[in-house]
Amino acid sequence: MSPTLCPPRRIPSTVPVMTALTVHQTARPTGFPTPGHFRFVESAVPSPAPGTALVENLYWSVDPYHREMMDGDFELNAPLEGRALGRVIASREPALPEGELVFHRKGWRTHSVVTPAEVRRLPSYEGVPLSAYLSVLGGTGLTAYVGLTRIARLREGEDLFVSAAAGGVGTATGRFARLLGAGRLIGSAGSPSKVRHLTEQVGYDAAFDYRTGPVADLLAKAAPDGIDLFVDNVGGEHLGAAIGALRERGRVVRVGTVGQYNTPDAPPAVFDHADVVEKSLRIEGFLVRNYLDVQQELYEFAVPHLLSGALALDETVVDGFDRIVEAFLSMLRGGNTGKILVRAAPDAPRP
Repeated sequence: MSPTLCPPRRIPSTVPVMTALTVHQTARPTGFPTPGHFRFVESAVPSPAPGTALVENLYWSVDPYHREMMDGDFELNAPLEGRALGRVIASREPALPEGELVFHRKGWRTHSVVTPAEVRRLPSYEGVPLSAYLSVLGGTGLTAYVGLTRIARLREGEDLFVSAAAGGVGTATGRFARLLGAGRLIGSAGSPSKVRHLTEQVGYDAAFDYRTGPVADLLAKAAPDGIDLFVDNVGGEHLGAAIGALRERGRVVRVGTVGQYNTPDAPPAVFDHADVVEKSLRIEGFLVRNYLDVQQELYEFAVPHLLSGALALDETVVDGFDRIVEAFLSMLRGGNTGKILVRAAPDAPRP
């Protein structure tokens, strides 16, 4: 993790086994959050009521959208929510038997009480690591898959540019696009090591460090003949450069605007608006929660490639729930490659 970040206090080994921990947001940040915007709260492990089950969480996802929600969507001094995977350890609901591994959105806590409607039971694919259900098979992978197949409608041979390409969605987009028959893949990232990861590991044909010059110039050098699709995780300068590089009937898939989450006064994208008309461009954003019906299709597409080795996992795994805030802050500053996850213990089970 980044040495410039101050991690939250470690939970001492004297904490009783039956103590639950939650993370609360204590204040609204201006710009980048700090460890002082969070606190760990100890309590007794909750007991499930009739119709519910108690889940001991094993993996947690920290995501860029959490930063946006800190500005008002998250209630202060209350447990934060987020994606998590866990095991049912006590149940008063026949549909959730003890030992079941489930996905839910009541994360940022060691233990969660859930109802059947709040969870998704994980399928059992032998040989697939549990972490994959929060990365390439989870919301991250679903975002990439929906963006390519439903929004962009990627066609074989089309050239694709991806911003923040070394993040969770960016690496999944690159790997899926290659499997779907894309042409030339170009990505942007924030460091030379990430650029190397994209070209040497993920399968991008070209990549550049956006910190080394104007994005429009860097993109023009990497894709001198233009692009057909742009998957945008950043906005701003990247969006303006991509619109200029798009060919006729090009498409922009807007996934996020991470470049503005911590800098609300960041300048907006600047581009020639006539390009949108004259090149018949399409710009479309989406929320992955509106495409949950595609989850099974994602499994059917990705799992065989995972098992064959054609699809690899790009993950940065941080061990220990007490490091979840540290992991989140590091992710906001680009300290991860691929999807960043927090793991309860190195020996977390597989489904």
